[in-house]
Amino acid sequence: MQFKPEGTMRSEIFVSSTLSRKQFQTILELFHESDHKLGDDRNEIKIIEFEGKRLVVKSFKVPNIVNRIAYRFFRKSKAERSYLNANYLKEHGIGTPDPVAFLEYRSALGFYESYYVSEYTDHDFTFRELIHDSSIENKQGILEAFTQFVFKMHESQIYFLDNSPGNTLISIKEGSYEFELVDLNRMKFYEIPVTDRLKNFERLSPQKWMYDIMGATYAKLAGLEKDDTIETMWHHAKKFRQYFQNKKRLKKKFKKFI
Repeated sequence: MQFKPEGTMRSEIFVSSTLSRKQFQTILELFHESDHKLGDDRNEIKIIEFEGKRLVVKSFKVPNIVNRIAYRFFRKSKAERSYLNANYLKEHGIGTPDPVAFLEYRSALGFYESYYVSEYTDHDFTFRELIHDSSIENKQGILEAFTQFVFKMHESQIYFLDNSPGNTLISIKEGSYEFELVDLNRMKFYEIPVTDRLKNFERLSPQKWMYDIMGATYAKLAGLEKDDTIETMWHHAKKFRQYFQNKKRLKKKFKKFI
């Protein structure tokens, strides 16, 4: 069974260091047959079993007509960026599930469907659960270790634009903590100034006590003043929270007029 976008198919781009195109076609068939969805996302994410491995397959939402043209001629697709960014993270010792492949379908005038596949990583919880689950022990130690992880990422000139609670997987192994990033299509790579570094924590939590720990840890690692670092992080977090709430209110008002 072939899965192709509507209309005349002109070309496709397939990249993988481990799979043949035929194997990937089997993965697509398993994906479309599976009901094992992961999360509630505008893109479709499912876990499948293939040749003894658990894989995460992400099907990106078909973009609007403007973005179809942009992705076709001017920008890398989200699937390609996810694959390239995952490999870049691996090369720099930053945790992320192993990338497997990506596939794009294109026509002469526009970009259509795209898929990204990675290996599934067993984990104990995400950063979101760290916020809300009172049964998790040693939250301070986890937050300190997570901040060290982010500092290492910043030192490697990696700015993760979607550094949000659901995008960090956390595992406890022999008393230490390991972190892996997911949802990788939005990243920047540059010499990151302090202002951007501290802003990069803004999406993570609505709870001040967490920024007290992360701010103090980051200040120690970066040679910054502790109180200023904490207050700057918290200022960005409050500003983001306000923006997010305003956006939700506007969406509700807009829906009333539809």
